[in-house]
Amino acid sequence: MKLVKLETFTNEYVCFVRATAEDGAQGWGQVAPYYADITAQVLHRQVAPYALGMECEDIDAMLDLVRDREHKFPGSYLRRAMGGVDTALWDMRGKREDKPVCALIGGTPGTIRAYGSSMKRDITPIDEVDRLSRLRYEKGFDAFKFRIGAEVGRDQDEWPGRTEKIVTYMRQAMDDGVALLVDANSCYTPARAIEIGRMLQNNGISHYEEPCPYWEFSQTKEVTDALEIDVTGGEQDCMLERWETMIADRVVDVLQPDICYLGGLSRTLRVVRMAEAAGMPVTPHAANQSMVTLFTMHLMRAIPNAGKYLEFSIEGSDYYPWQDGLFVNDPYEITEGQATVTNAPGWGVEIDPNWLARSQYQSSDIHS
Repeated sequence: MKLVKLETFTNEYVCFVRATAEDGAQGWGQVAPYYADITAQVLHRQVAPYALGMECEDIDAMLDLVRDREHKFPGSYLRRAMGGVDTALWDMRGKREDKPVCALIGGTPGTIRAYGSSMKRDITPIDEVDRLSRLRYEKGFDAFKFRIGAEVGRDQDEWPGRTEKIVTYMRQAMDDGVALLVDANSCYTPARAIEIGRMLQNNGISHYEEPCPYWEFSQTKEVTDALEIDVTGGEQDCMLERWETMIADRVVDVLQPDICYLGGLSRTLRVVRMAEAAGMPVTPHAANQSMVTLFTMHLMRAIPNAGKYLEFSIEGSDYYPWQDGLFVNDPYEITEGQATVTNAPGWGVEIDPNWLARSQYQSSDIHS
């Protein structure tokens, strides 16, 4: 069946995509959050003209055609727009076959261990320890990630001494049954990253994310080679050639593609297969409770080299007010530290009609 219509429903932060086939079958997807309204324009201008009229089942060929026709635009916005179409077509296929997406790619519905992922740097070490301890009791998380350094901070901390204090306090507050992860968000030079990494190792931290500017592979590899702790990264990378290099050179120990940034589930599966051949685990980036976490849950229920846990943002409307009211049925209930992929067809979620009614609407069809 050919793809005949693409619709976007967007605000500044979130853009849902509805794909329609020539027989009327439909599916819902989403582009990456943040400046989503800009990505919607890219979708209609640079993706829809090539995708419309192609077979809905041949997603890889569709995405490659878009890439090739828009070869002068190899960056993030085009891939984000491609991901909106890709994820809508996977939902459509799941609904056609009455299967969840995870089953379409070789997995099964069920639970998946989650780690509570903090996005905050403006929080004191004591307050962060208190809220993560509370969530451990309320939700049963046995793994948490917190922030160190400053985002792209050029070796500067959010304020002097914060990193050392939060690492020490967190390890003292959590027993050995709790895995602790940190995210430096491209903060450090290699020398400082290695110094911080040794301090992390001494405190039993098991995951060291994006220690150096993510685009500087040689810097990150220097840190990876110097430390025993798992160095992780990849969330920002949207070019498959970058992934080939990252894997071949063992730039990191654990790979973290973001399904929405990379261009959809199909392109992420290509990275997964490359990683599997190299014996590398995949723990995707999923830093908010839009559809990206749902996409990631389905992926991790299916792939053989899934990492230890699902990233699950603990931030609510005080941090991400745009997350409120996205779905009719909340897909993100955490029970005993586990998220659940249901057996509902497709992604198994319904977009809230009230949210759609407030959004900016645009449509491209095969005749336009």
